[in-house]
Amino acid sequence: MEWIEISLSVDGESAEAVAELLQRYGHQGVVIEQDNIEQEAWDDGDIPPVTTLTIRAYIPADPRAEEAKLRLENALGHMSLMYPMPRPVYRVVHEEDWAEAWKAHYHPIRIGKRLFIRPLWVQMETDPEDIEIALDPGMAFGTGTHPTTQLCMESLEAHVQPGIKVLDLGCGSGVLGIVAAKLGAHSVLALDIDPIAVRVTNENAQQNGVAEKITAQEGSLESIVHSARRFDLIVVNIIAKVIIAMCEQHLGDVVRPGGMALFSGIIEDQADDVEAALIKTGLQPLSRRKQGDWVCIEAHRAGQH
Repeated sequence: MEWIEISLSVDGESAEAVAELLQRYGHQGVVIEQDNIEQEAWDDGDIPPVTTLTIRAYIPADPRAEEAKLRLENALGHMSLMYPMPRPVYRVVHEEDWAEAWKAHYHPIRIGKRLFIRPLWVQMETDPEDIEIALDPGMAFGTGTHPTTQLCMESLEAHVQPGIKVLDLGCGSGVLGIVAAKLGAHSVLALDIDPIAVRVTNENAQQNGVAEKITAQEGSLESIVHSARRFDLIVVNIIAKVIIAMCEQHLGDVVRPGGMALFSGIIEDQADDVEAALIKTGLQPLSRRKQGDWVCIEAHRAGQH
């Protein structure tokens, strides 16, 4: 069997929307790859800021492929009315090369001061103080290559304290929960409405030796609010409009008094609206981390533990 690789090179601002679109067509998710980085940069840990990302998806090369390509190009045409979009590039990949094609676009990456993210099949020498996370690339936003994920990791490194309880709301591949666990969190509840994300989170937690700390479940904010469970730190890496909607569903109530809340998936011009919603739900924005056009908002809930 043959596959058709679809690829688009975009900037950070449009990457999330393009990845979401390709997710509808791609088999087993999408690949997000940071462009224009020489291997020497990975080896030295001197990774430049994200400027361009390539989004890749694979579809079966069967009679339905032309229809899928037409629908995709029509959708990109509509998106171009709001933001310039490149034309997709198509390439045929043979069955025996397909798995290797996925692996070819993943590289180790250093984030923050101590975090080292690598694909499972890549072995590299690390520094003694490194916190290493090894991941399978089956999910779209769980590899550490997207700016929103990187910003969350940097915030987690700054705010996770030993023994705290963490909620990862919309866990995807589980990478953020795994980072929190390896930074010393006592426990992590990883929630996602997608059962595949729950399965992948459990697999990655097992692979990284933190399965005893992480509980991955299907669920949403509503289930947590109704349970009256509270957390020392929550991390939400979704998109701005979903975060704002969550604020209307008492998002602030799941954070303990004195606790922290980290929010990413936010474009800079959306940050003010998100912060206004956070204030209404009882959270006080403290600071912003930025990478390109992306923002991670760090907030806290007033009071004492």
